Order: sequence, then C-alpha cells, then structure tokens
Amino acid sequence: MTTSSPASGVTLPPEGAAVDKGLKPGAIGLLSSIVLGVSSTAPAYALAATLGFVVIAVGVKAPAIMLLAFIPMWLIAVAYAELNKREPDCGTTFTWAARAFGPRTGWMGGWGIIAADVIVMANLAQVAGSYGYRLVGLDGLADSAFWTTLAGVAWIAVMTWICYRGIEPTARLQNVLLVIEVVVLVAFALYALVKVYGGGAPAGSLTPSLSWLWPSGLDWPSVTEAVLLAIFIYWGWDSALAVNEETKDPARAPGRAAIVSTVLLVGIYVVVSVATVAFAGVGAEGIGLGNEANAEDVFAALGATVFGDGVFGRVFEALLVLSVLTSSAACTQTTILPTARGTLSMGAYRALPSAFARIHPRYLTPSVSTVWMGIVSIAFYVGLTVVSDNVLQDSIVATGMLIAFYYGLTGFACAWQFRHGRRTVRDVLMRVVLPLLGGLFMLLVFVLACVEYADPEYGETVFFGVGGVFAVGVGALLLGVALMAAWNAVAPAFFRNETMLPGAGDLLAEPGRRASS
Repeated sequence: MTTSSPASGVTLPPEGAAVDKGLKPGAIGLLSSIVLGVSSTAPAYALAATLGFVVIAVGVKAPAIMLLAFIPMWLIAVAYAELNKREPDCGTTFTWAARAFGPRTGWMGGWGIIAADVIVMANLAQVAGSYGYRLVGLDGLADSAFWTTLAGVAWIAVMTWICYRGIEPTARLQNVLLVIEVVVLVAFALYALVKVYGGGAPAGSLTPSLSWLWPSGLDWPSVTEAVLLAIFIYWGWDSALAVNEETKDPARAPGRAAIVSTVLLVGIYVVVSVATVAFAGVGAEGIGLGNEANAEDVFAALGATVFGDGVFGRVFEALLVLSVLTSSAACTQTTILPTARGTLSMGAYRALPSAFARIHPRYLTPSVSTVWMGIVSIAFYVGLTVVSDNVLQDSIVATGMLIAFYYGLTGFACAWQFRHGRRTVRDVLMRVVLPLLGGLFMLLVFVLACVEYADPEYGETVFFGVGGVFAVGVGALLLGVALMAAWNAVAPAFFRNETMLPGAGDLLAEPGRRASS
C-alpha cells in the first residue's frame, strides 16, 4: 500500500519500506546502534570543551542546563524514530524532508548535515592530534600547530579507512572506544564526589544541591547562551539512524537506539557536570570552572594540579587524557559514517552525482562517499589551519546553527508528514505534537543563535561587520543554496520529482550492490 505526499506530489513507499541501495543489511544490532549514537556525541570531548563555558554563563546551574537542553533533543529523537518507521532511509533528513516539503528543502536538509559534519571534523581532528601527543608526554608537539595538524590529518585518514572497510569493524572499534571513555568519566565523577563529601576536595569546592538541577534565578541572556552551548554537546545521536539500512529491524531499532542514546547522554552529562562543578567550584581563581583560562579544556585544568604529582595523580591525569582522545577519535569515525551514507542516498536519488551511490562490492560500504568525506574533511581542516586558528574556532561554534537547522527541519517534516491518516492519541502525540514542539524549539534556537552570533563582539573574527560565527554559519547555508542551484542547472531530474518514485524504479542510479567500487 502506498500513500501520497501532498507537498511534493510523489507517492510514498509502503510504511517501513526503503529502497535497497546495496548496503549490508542486518550487519549491526540494537546495542551497536546505541553505541554509535552515544559515541557520535563524544561525551568526554564535548564536556571538556563546553562545560567550562556553560559554567561561566550560569554558574552552578550548569546541570540544570544539561537537563533543559535534553528536552528538545528528546523531542527531535522522537521525530527521527517515527520518520524512520515510515521510511528507514540512510539519507534521514534529506529523504524525509524531500518527501514532506519537496526536493529543494530536502536537498538543503542533506546539505546541513554535510556542512556541520565537515566543519566539526576539523576540531575533532585537532583535539585527537593534540591529545595523542599529550598521552605519550610530547607536550611540545601538542602545542605545535604543524605537528598537531599532521597528526589530525592522520587520524582522519585512519578513521576513513576503517569506515571504508565495513560497518562491522567500525562498530567493534566503537565498542572499545566508548567503554574506555565512559568508564573513565564514571570513575572521575565517583572520585570527585567522594573527595567532596570526604573533605578532600581542593579549595573552592562546593557541596552538590538539588537546586543545581533547576534553572531558577537565571536571566534570559545567560540561559540562551548556555542552552546554545549545551545543544552542541548532545549533537550526534542521529548517527544511529544513518546506519538504519544496515541494522537488524531497520524500521524500529535505529529509532529506539536514538531515544535510548539521548537518555544515556543526559545521565552522563548531569552526573559528570554535578561532580565537576562540586569538585572544582565555579570561582574565577585557580582551578575553578569560572576561570576562562580553564574553560577551553576542563579536564586538562583538572590534571596533575588537582590529582597531585604522585603515581595516582599521574595515572588519573593520563586516564582523563585517554578519555578525551578516545572520545574525539570515536567521534571522528562516527562523523564520517553518517555523512557518507547521507551523500550515498543523495547520489542514489541523483541529488548529487550518481558516483556517490557506489557501493564497494566486497565491503558493502559507500566507497566513493566515504573517500570523499575524508578528502574534503582533510582539505577543510588544513585550509582553515593555514588561514587562521581564530576562523577555525568560530567555525566550530557556528556548527550549532547548522545543527538547529537540520534538526528543526526534521521535526517539522515529521509533523507535516503525519498530519493526515490515523488519528489515535498515540499517533497525534508522537508523530505530530512532540516533533512539532521539537521543531519550534530548534527554530527558536536558530533565531537566537543568529542574533547572538551576529554581534561583532562575539567570537574571534569579524566579517563584513558581523561576528565570524554568524558569517560562517549563514555562509555555509548560502553556499548550499548556490551549490543546489548549480546542480539543478546541471542535473534537474531530482528537482523535478523524477527520482523519488515508489518501488523498484525509485532510483535512477544503478542499485548500489552491483555498482563498482
């Protein structure tokens, strides 16, 4: 049975069905999908790079912001899960938005994912390269832009190669990396809380309070700034949906994995933020999280200075470094994974050159898409490093605008797609109301980000009289519009709704399983 999409005039495939693009079906299970969803957010790296700035904005209320930011993420995860039941397509936002609102909106949704992932890869590679040196005591190389960039490029190349070799080795490596990361984070949180309650914490430490979990007493600008930061650290769980065509029970397991991932993440973030705030305090002196010198890397600030120079202190410091290293390395891999599958789907529907739809005949991975993701990421990283470290930093912050854009679009696509049909209470709530609320929240975040980031005083650079963060974020979207217009002129079939038809003729490209590598 098929249904019509009023917006685009195309007929949707039967619920739960997706076009076979040649990826390996049933390769991973629910647990591996959850691991991919959690590791894609890079919890240790995200906390190390973001928690300090959240504390500077809201003080001891940082755990409350983690809870507040979880709400829209859960709403959007519900939208992903429901759309995935409708059509488990590895293009996710691209495919679903195209079905709901037409090909141009879908193309921009796919572009939002590509742009956000390429930009964040630069920072992930930089962190992985730097922490790799620190782990083996080469702090001098870690502080060198040249050597850090060289190591970062190597990390991207290695992770691209692993993704190219197959989904199973990727999933196995993610299991190992995530276990290391979470075990160290939990051990740190327990250590910090034991020290706080035992009286062994450093000067400036605080006793945790339930009031830290409620954002009362905060002014609107502070909440806005903190939530914008917290939204970024939750981003990435949608990788569990990008491997839906390779997952057992593809219509249901990926959606469940996404929702479980967001719940696990809020638990990790709240517990670790409470422990860190209590242990280090929020003052601006010493190791306090209110000290801007510590904000760029919270865990580095809590190194040997806190744990001491003894054997235990050095071991714990090394474990924290290892946690951030494995976090950034894992996220580098899981950022390549969904982007390659997104461009695979775009290539299959001729929204990009059909070469992007090619599948390796042995590994059953998107060969061309994976290699191109690695190449573009390396070029972008090296290019920004050569131009200016300040531009690189502003680019990372601008990623939040792209996240809000395509997450919000997904929420709206879900509500629009299911506005007709069965009207059970469950369907109205889960397929319309909650996704719509998630989309509206992300729209609000995007608008607030534009206002905040346009200020020339915000960020490290200024372009044409506006803040560099705003210029990079909006510029990335405008670049997408230009590229879409160019591809429309070269290959208009997708934009004429000629490539998203139901059944076996859905793809103009050859079925991926038979395509060459």
